Amino acid sequence: MIPLGERALRSILDHVIDVGDEAETTYLEVKSSADPTSKSGSVKIAKFLLGAANRRPQEAAHHFRGYAVLVIGAGKGSVQGVPRGVEAHELEDRLQQYLGPQFPGFEFGRVSVDDDREVLFVIALPPEDAQTIFPCHKGFQGEDRRDSLENGAIYVRGTSNTRPARAGEVLMLVERARGGGKSPIDLDVQILGSIGRVDRIDEVMEVLRRFEEERFTKPEVPTERPAAYAFLASDLFRRTKPMSADERAERLEAWRRKRASHISKGREHLLGVGLPGVGIRVVSRDRFVAKPHLIVTFHGCEVIDHRDVDDADYSKLVEPVVSQQGPYRIGLDPSLYRVVPREYPVDWENYGDDAKITLTPESFRPNVPWESNVDDYVLVARDSEAATVSVSWVLTEDGNDTVTTGDFEIPVSELIDAADLIRSTFLKNQ
Repeated sequence: MIPLGERALRSILDHVIDVGDEAETTYLEVKSSADPTSKSGSVKIAKFLLGAANRRPQEAAHHFRGYAVLVIGAGKGSVQGVPRGVEAHELEDRLQQYLGPQFPGFEFGRVSVDDDREVLFVIALPPEDAQTIFPCHKGFQGEDRRDSLENGAIYVRGTSNTRPARAGEVLMLVERARGGGKSPIDLDVQILGSIGRVDRIDEVMEVLRRFEEERFTKPEVPTERPAAYAFLASDLFRRTKPMSADERAERLEAWRRKRASHISKGREHLLGVGLPGVGIRVVSRDRFVAKPHLIVTFHGCEVIDHRDVDDADYSKLVEPVVSQQGPYRIGLDPSLYRVVPREYPVDWENYGDDAKITLTPESFRPNVPWESNVDDYVLVARDSEAATVSVSWVLTEDGNDTVTTGDFEIPVSELIDAADLIRSTFLKNQ
C-alpha cells in the first residue's frame, strides 16, 4: 500500500502496537519517545530521512511503493504519542540544516491519541534514478553515539536502522546517479562495404583439385641441367631424392583424405583475399553512451578474416599434393593467424549460421560517427540467391541495466561466379 492517508497510517500504527521495535525494517522505523521539537529529536528524524533517500529505487519499490515511514510516539502495546502542535513547515526548517538544499522533501501525517497528544508519521518519498547522493550537511554529537551525525557522511537504511554507508553502497549510489534518468538510447547502425555473394565455389574448387591431381600423377619429363645446378639442388638446398611409386601413391591418398579440410581452407582463402572488407558505422543520437557493448548479428551470413589481395597464394587456394617449400621457409606461416592488439574494440566469429560482430569502443559520443576498420573481416551470404540479409543488434551500456535492440534489412552485392573471382584475384596478370 501507499502509506498516505489516515486509513493507511492507522494500519501501520496497529502493526507497531502489535510488535513494537520488531516492526522496524528498511522501510519502517519506530521512535516511541522522540521529541521532534528538540534538537536530538530533529537529528533522529534527519538521520532517518537521509538513510531513506539513499536507497536503491528498484529495491525500495517492493514495499510501500517506495515510501519509507518513521513512526514517532508509539511502541509495543502502547501509544503515548507526542504533544500536539508540531507543524510540518517548522520541522522542515529545523531539518534543512542537516538535509541540505537539494533534499527532495517528505510527507507528514498524524493520528490523534487524545486532546493533547498524537502519533506523528514522517514519510520519506520514494528514491528515483538519477538522484544525487544525499550526504549529511551538518554534524551533531548526541549523548548516544547512535543519535549522532557526521558532516559529509552518507547514511543508508540497514535492515532495522540507519547507519553510515559502506564502500559498496556508496558505489551503488554513484551508479544510481549516473545510470538513471538518461534519455533512451537512439542508435543508428550502418554497414560500411557490402555483403558478398559467390556462386559455384565447391564446384570450381573441385575442378582445381582435379587439375592438381592430374599434375601430380603425370610422369615427370626429365630435363638436362648443368652439373652446378645438380650440386646446389642436392647439397645446398638438401633436396630429397625423388619419391618412389609407392610413396607417391601414399602421398596422393593422404591428400585425398583431407579433401573437405582443403576445400574449406581454400574457400576461406579465396573469399578473404578476393572480396572487399566490411565495417560498421555507429551514431548515437543526442546521447553519450559510456563503454558500450554492441553485438551486431548478420543472419544467414559467414564472417571470414580479410586478407590483402597481395597475400593471394595459389598454394593456399589449392593445397598441393606435395608442398613446395623453399630453403628459407621455416616454421609457421604468420598469414594464417589473426593478430590484433589486446584492447582492439572489434571481434568477430561465426555463431551457428550467423556472423556475429562485437564492438567494445570506449564510448559513442553524441552525433559523432564511430567507425570500425573495413579491412578486418569479410561477410558472405550463405544463400547465394538471397537478395537481402537481416541484421539485428543488441546494445548494453556500462552502469545501465537497460538493453537496447534494433534490426534492419540490407541488400547484398551482385552475384559473383567463383571462377571469375579466382581469375581476378590469382590470374589478374595472365
